[in-house]
Amino acid sequence: MNTRTRVLTGTALAIALGAGTFGAVSASASPAANSAPAAAVAKKDEVSDKNFTTTTHLTIDAATRAAQASLQAAQAENQKVTVAVVDRNGNTIVTLRGDGAGPQSYESAQRKAFTAVSWNAPTSVLVGRLAQAPNLKDIPGTLFLGGGVPVQANGAPVAGIGVAGAPSGDLDEKFAKAGVDALAK
Repeated sequence: MNTRTRVLTGTALAIALGAGTFGAVSASASPAANSAPAAAVAKKDEVSDKNFTTTTHLTIDAATRAAQASLQAAQAENQKVTVAVVDRNGNTIVTLRGDGAGPQSYESAQRKAFTAVSWNAPTSVLVGRLAQAPNLKDIPGTLFLGGGVPVQANGAPVAGIGVAGAPSGDLDEKFAKAGVDALAK
């Protein structure tokens, strides 16, 4: 084969391969006639606002500030505690375990915070409700001991702060309230 024939054959082969590849790409890029339609996207003017809700959440900075205020209040009274801040759904945002806090205080603080936000009431108040409904204590993740307080926005619970490790639930709750108070500043 002479040089001219080899160049023409190579060029023709390159064009054929290129056309085949381009056709395959084009074919796969276009939707097939029998494929499922694309998902519909609702436009704002097509959807009523009554179908949606807006919620308020603490930022990580606010949750950390509240936890630090609670921990500092406890340290000022020489108490070794753990502080947990949970969101409206009970998910932990931040937990601070103070120096020397007992190992049980970590989970207890989280459960107190979860309980407070779940019922939008301080856990010390909820302890009193156990007399009328003793099965409340059987709900997973809850702890009905003083030391948990809800964080509210417009009267609705948006977070919970739980403190555990002080000798009494009253002290734990006092320190948790210091965290809520820090958010008001």
